[in-house]
Amino acid sequence: MLRGERVVLRAIERDDLPRYVRWLNDPDVLEYFGSYRPLSLAQEEQWYEKMLQDRTTLNFAIEVEGQHVGGAGFAAINHQDRHAEVGLFIGVKELWGQGLCVDVLRTLLRYGFDCLNLHRIYLRVFAENERARRCYEKVGFKEEGRFREHIFRHGHWIDEVRMGILEDEWRRQQIE
Repeated sequence: MLRGERVVLRAIERDDLPRYVRWLNDPDVLEYFGSYRPLSLAQEEQWYEKMLQDRTTLNFAIEVEGQHVGGAGFAAINHQDRHAEVGLFIGVKELWGQGLCVDVLRTLLRYGFDCLNLHRIYLRVFAENERARRCYEKVGFKEEGRFREHIFRHGHWIDEVRMGILEDEWRRQQIE
């Protein structure tokens, strides 16, 4: 269990899966995240079983005051080159805009650099997702590149922005 200022990141349990299915079928949640196809509980259960065996991913349920509110974690963990991709979402829309993503990211970065011994943590974000990009910049991510018209979503092409943070950048922030 990982503790942030307001959030707790804990292991995902099987009884969490119906909430993930509900969130990942909500068009508002999916506007900048996830698949564009309906997700069934059976598919989420298959994902869960695969995730338990995958040594390159590490996923967490996000809790606030004991309530499961979203998911976060690392994918494509590469221990040799010491990098991984990070991702998160808050499924409870009433909690959007309250700084939870910043808290989740800071908690994940601390764990990634201090416990997983990562050197670089990166992410992908839709260029038009200004709220997420501000959050990522607030915790120290920097834009590293842009894949122009990389994603077709909502009837038009969207640039995908790649952002990253290095361990020494993170450590300098902790001193300031």
